[in-house]
Amino acid sequence: MDPFDPGTDAGTDTGTDATTGSILRQPKSVWATAGASVVAFMGIGLVDPILPSIAQGLNATPSQVSLLFTSYFLITAIAMLVTGFVSSRIGGRKTLLLGLAFVVVFAGLAGTSGSVAELVGFRAGWGLGNALFVSTALAVIVGAAAGGSAAAILLYESALGLGMACGPLLGALLGDANWRYPFFGTAFLMAVGFLGITAFLKEQPRPARKTSLLDPVKALGHGGLASAAISAFFYNYTFFTVLAFTPFVLNMTPYKSGAVFFAWGVLLAVFSVIVAPRMQRRFGSLKVLGGSLVLLAADVLVLGYGDHTTAVVCTILSGAFIGVNNTVYTELALGVSDAPRPVASAGYNFVRWFAAAAAPYFAPKIEEWSDIHMPFVVAAVTAVAGAVVVVVRQKALTHDVEELEPKHATEDGIAVFAN
Repeated sequence: MDPFDPGTDAGTDTGTDATTGSILRQPKSVWATAGASVVAFMGIGLVDPILPSIAQGLNATPSQVSLLFTSYFLITAIAMLVTGFVSSRIGGRKTLLLGLAFVVVFAGLAGTSGSVAELVGFRAGWGLGNALFVSTALAVIVGAAAGGSAAAILLYESALGLGMACGPLLGALLGDANWRYPFFGTAFLMAVGFLGITAFLKEQPRPARKTSLLDPVKALGHGGLASAAISAFFYNYTFFTVLAFTPFVLNMTPYKSGAVFFAWGVLLAVFSVIVAPRMQRRFGSLKVLGGSLVLLAADVLVLGYGDHTTAVVCTILSGAFIGVNNTVYTELALGVSDAPRPVASAGYNFVRWFAAAAAPYFAPKIEEWSDIHMPFVVAAVTAVAGAVVVVVRQKALTHDVEELEPKHATEDGIAVFAN
């Protein structure tokens, strides 16, 4: 199989017992890549519990501090056009190491920041490194793992869930002493990952065809893929309003905020990996996606208007809807067009990550222009807009969905979320 197309032989392993037996008996190269993947995913939610502390430490406003997400995901979106181009030319191992090197350098520099502007700039460099790493990690794990693709994907899913859940915890534990420590901690852990991959991972075969910079953009010419990307754009605005703006609303200590987002991450992982595929088998992808988006809209609306306890509960509960949406969106993105999966993934992510960059910037601005409730009203509207696109473009999104359910739901959901 092509190691840079993680779905090439997806779903062909039928030996469940063999997979279960081999999941923990993996080469050191797989464990090194999976361990670095955990840290990479931790970096997404790492700053959540310490956003108020950063604002206080650098005398910054919430809108200024939220630019940590904006710069990170803006560069991530643009990097989607570059990652395939790079990895198809220098190979998976070198791409992983290049991404890790960027993260080590810029995470470390972030901890030395003397102003918000410096911190935002260093997070942008961090975003480039993370994009290079996570867009390649699954393909490398699949290519090197024992027990077939099913075992590799399950291991990668575990890394994603662990990273998303533990990122806020690490941020809280280290950030309670000083907001700079989580950045230094991440740089150290990624340096360990760099050494592990250097020592244990051999170079993977390169794909037969090199990816051009324009291939992902050309792939968006397909109506179904464009529809999935546009709907996901609206959804991601809601997602990252919750992730980047809610910590200011909760206004809790780093420990308490870390606990809330740890629970959020656990629900996200469980519903993405376990619940979503079962719901798809029973109700179908589009019905599940539409219903989950509407429920997410209701959840964030209650979050915005409820009391403090209600806001905490709704923040945690949103992880369930986000987990379902991540899996189903990815299945649609990778199955709706005939473009190679890495190319379709890059085009899809190029569009949707712009919303991840926009939400952290606009949510606090909207609060400044109106009140604390309005950012969540806007987030609810964008979630509904995503559902409307699914309904209106149902025919375009239906192509190949029946063949994909539930064959690729779990594995591709993780692959593209990571991308």
